[in-house]
Amino acid sequence: MVYYIPAFRKWQVLILVTASFTFYAYSYPVFLFLLFISAFINSYASYKVYFGKPENRKSYATVGVIANLAILIFFKYSPFISRMMFDPKGDFGSFLLSIPLPVGISFFTFHGISLLVDVFQKRDLEIYGEVIDRNFWRHGLKTSLYIAFFPQLVAGPITKSYAFMPQIKDKYFRDINWESAFKNLVLGYFMKMVIADNIKDQTFWISYPYFQAYSTPTLLALIYGYSMQIFSDFAGYSMIAMGLGELFGYHLPVNFKFPYISRTFSEFWTRWHISLSSWLREYLYFPLGGNRKGNLRTYLNLMIVMFLGGLWHGAAWSFAVWGSFHGLALAVEKFLGNYIKPREAALIKGLQMLLVFAFVTFAWLLFKLPNFDDAVLYIKAVFHNIHSGRTDFTIIFYILLYSIPVVLFHLFHLAEAGIEKNLGMLKPVFYAILVFFIIANSGRTGSFIYFQF
Repeated sequence: MVYYIPAFRKWQVLILVTASFTFYAYSYPVFLFLLFISAFINSYASYKVYFGKPENRKSYATVGVIANLAILIFFKYSPFISRMMFDPKGDFGSFLLSIPLPVGISFFTFHGISLLVDVFQKRDLEIYGEVIDRNFWRHGLKTSLYIAFFPQLVAGPITKSYAFMPQIKDKYFRDINWESAFKNLVLGYFMKMVIADNIKDQTFWISYPYFQAYSTPTLLALIYGYSMQIFSDFAGYSMIAMGLGELFGYHLPVNFKFPYISRTFSEFWTRWHISLSSWLREYLYFPLGGNRKGNLRTYLNLMIVMFLGGLWHGAAWSFAVWGSFHGLALAVEKFLGNYIKPREAALIKGLQMLLVFAFVTFAWLLFKLPNFDDAVLYIKAVFHNIHSGRTDFTIIFYILLYSIPVVLFHLFHLAEAGIEKNLGMLKPVFYAILVFFIIANSGRTGSFIYFQF
């Protein structure tokens, strides 16, 4: 309310920055210091890159990027490094293990890197006259908002500086797109609270050692359920962030576009966590050479990018294996694409979608079981428990029940062109039903899955 009062319009950015810092400090105030450091480093370095002496600009950009990476590596990967290189019981090893993981660190450090790289590479573009303010105080405030904007602070979507910072200007209550904000918020809360939070009570049994007691059908249902859960949880968060952003006059990028209807792995990564895949493509894949240096180099670049993308998700070998799996799938797919022409028959399309969904779903097991040994045991149980173990029909029923909205969500998109005219008038009823279920059938509150990344 204060944000849109005309008398406070010139303080809108400060109000949002203060609110964002307060939001971040709410549970763990000590981490606010880290957010301040990140905002200062990126404000100062980007200012010097743009306004500093030409011969020093590359140095400021390089040091700024290294500082962001150092913060990320120290807080996120110190325990991982300790387990690999040091005695966990030794003084230094135990110190590294004790370092806490700040919420959202992967996201706000990527924002900082985006700002520095963009300003260095594109500093002559007209748009950067809007991004980098000549007044250092105002520039620092804008950078702080870009780094810490609370709807996207802890789990994205990852925004690029050239897309977000030009939006930092006076906002007016009359300009709010209420319909879009309402739809994003309702659909986001429905996906998180009704689908993900209800399914999570079933997928709990994927954890070690509980899964060993279940039969193959139950184990397969649990993996399927987690695939539905992680999509609903993360896509729900992204939609909530988009809706909140619109209420304050900021447009955040779409992060999910019906990923489970993808026919190829490359298409999947244009539909799943779009802001991350586009960030990796723009700031890592292209600088490595992309597909401009021959087929072998292209395959290697894909493997490197997805391996690092896997490690970005978590400091464990399971995430590295997950990323490598997707990198290998992309490389093989690209190789086969040179020799096999895709077919457009409806049956072939459907089989391709099912195949990609099956591979993606099994790979999510590495997210649910970050201990790689546990994931291997789970796969063994799937094959060994065909005629043994308990078949829990209650688990299977609830997973199938709460996955119905996700399946319909994707199927309606496939048929949207044909049903848009017929169902257009029913959309308000559809959203009213979602509101009813949010009120009447939300699951027990659970943290967003991507908060751990």
